[in-house]
Amino acid sequence: MATQSKKITRPNKTNPDIFIISLGCPRNLVDSEVLIGKLKEKKFRIRYNFSRLWRDPEESHREKLHSGKKHCIAIVNTCGFIEDAKSESIDTILELVDLKKQGDLASLIVTGCLSQRFPRDIMKEIKEIDAVFGSGTFQEIPHYIDKILNGEKPIIIDKTPRFLYNHRSPRCIMTPKHTVYVKIQEGCKNRCTYCVIPKIRGPYRSRSMNSVLNEIHSLRKSGAKEINLIGQDTTFYGMDRYKTLMLATLLRKASQIMKSGWIRLLYTHPAHYNRDLIEVIKNEPNICKYLDLPIQHISDRILKRMNRHVTKKDIITLIEKLRKDIPGIAIRTSIIIGFPGESDKEFNELEKFLKEIRFDRLGAFIYSREEGTRAFDFGGQVPDKEKHRRFKRIMELQKNISFENNKAHLGRFVKVLIDEKDFTESNQYLGRTEHDAPDVDGLVYVKSKIPRRPGDFINVKIEDVLEYDLVGSAEGRVG
Repeated sequence: MATQSKKITRPNKTNPDIFIISLGCPRNLVDSEVLIGKLKEKKFRIRYNFSRLWRDPEESHREKLHSGKKHCIAIVNTCGFIEDAKSESIDTILELVDLKKQGDLASLIVTGCLSQRFPRDIMKEIKEIDAVFGSGTFQEIPHYIDKILNGEKPIIIDKTPRFLYNHRSPRCIMTPKHTVYVKIQEGCKNRCTYCVIPKIRGPYRSRSMNSVLNEIHSLRKSGAKEINLIGQDTTFYGMDRYKTLMLATLLRKASQIMKSGWIRLLYTHPAHYNRDLIEVIKNEPNICKYLDLPIQHISDRILKRMNRHVTKKDIITLIEKLRKDIPGIAIRTSIIIGFPGESDKEFNELEKFLKEIRFDRLGAFIYSREEGTRAFDFGGQVPDKEKHRRFKRIMELQKNISFENNKAHLGRFVKVLIDEKDFTESNQYLGRTEHDAPDVDGLVYVKSKIPRRPGDFINVKIEDVLEYDLVGSAEGRVG
């Protein structure tokens, strides 16, 4: 833990308004929610919070901040996983720097993954930043605000993050209350060669099962209809704490709490599935028949270079078993395009595999060469132009697969969870099936003359399909 301070003459302000901007993935969002909870516990007023996962398209940060008090504080929870995420974080910080120069901000605090990776670089390059906290020290921000307003410029970083929130941690949900993320573990031990997560987030550590279940119970009482379980590798849950894989047990107990809702499992690793996990997903009706299964590649040589701990045969065997044992399962995957050494032959092998397997959902990412990873120094770096060419081919392929898959829903009834009113059309709502995770997957456009509320489950007859979305009309409430 390191601290750097510099005294600046600045009037002490009491009870400043605080603006929170949360970037990156749902795991980062949970951190922001815990931070807001801790700020409110210390009687700070949160005037505005924003997450890129639930955008308000009508107003920008600038418009919001201009409407605030002149001594407000902006806190940016950054993402620093890949180059695009780093760029978004820097752009957001620079937008706030402009507002600070105009006198609309008293202080600018940066936390999260980017600041964990480059704490002193950020402070050195962007001098308008008043404080930097890491991914494992964000919870300490409330204790430093008075010092920051009085001119100190702290850098508070835990080189090996250990913080892990629990059900007693104050938390202010930033998503609509009917759909909530619950982080069941933090950190990672897989050591994939392209990934900086172990350095950003620290060693693998699971929350206690009682803590997770208590949180789910509390969220259910507060109106949650969908619990999205997240972590760096959810399938490894419990191994560090209980010396055995405990995700199946957690799911079985959680399903008893969420009897009339959904439980969705995200961020699984193909190397850590077992029979018990597959059985509980199959047998518990309120566990979404949806699995987020990042394979990253299919070439054995590339998988080995990635240190993925699985082979092509392992992946195919697992997918076949999941589809055989869990009727109606939808599988989402993610892949990396242009990993160092990926030849034309290996890319073609990946493309052929995707054509044959026909994943229900797919996210493709162009390889980002990241400092501090083993792959950073690998030979055979693929030219950017070639990476983008390959990426375009994969996305075009998946668009066609998704459209063909969606056609199978025509004329069928599906259960839909309503997320919000669609204000672009009268009597239209936006929702999702159990096969669609929030933010990353498709939507169902629902026509309904009966008013619907966020969190309603309704039957929808599918009447039209788009490349990634469904269109239908409501037939009454399910639950």
